[in-house]
Amino acid sequence: MAVSLQAAGAFAELPEPTDLVDQQHCMFCHTSDAPFLAPSFHQIAEHYRDTPNASTMLEDKLRHGGKAHWGDMAMPLPEDRGGPLSAGDARTLVRWVLSQ
Repeated sequence: MAVSLQAAGAFAELPEPTDLVDQQHCMFCHTSDAPFLAPSFHQIAEHYRDTPNASTMLEDKLRHGGKAHWGDMAMPLPEDRGGPLSAGDARTLVRWVLSQ
């Protein structure tokens, strides 16, 4: 039973890291549940749910920007979204998005 509870907890939605979301201007392009200029957080979570190393790839994309994985809009460079992002802050944001 403990194993099943741990597995269920792995997909539990984490609280929004509001300060980081605001600092990085995430909501300029994303919403929680509907596509806007970029995929919604729910779409991102669903798309990468079973992808090995998705967290590492998404953390890198947040820290350095990158090409669009679907749609036409690329992830802006950190300088264009609120400044540099530490590895720890990128991990926090990615864990939150993937918990959606």
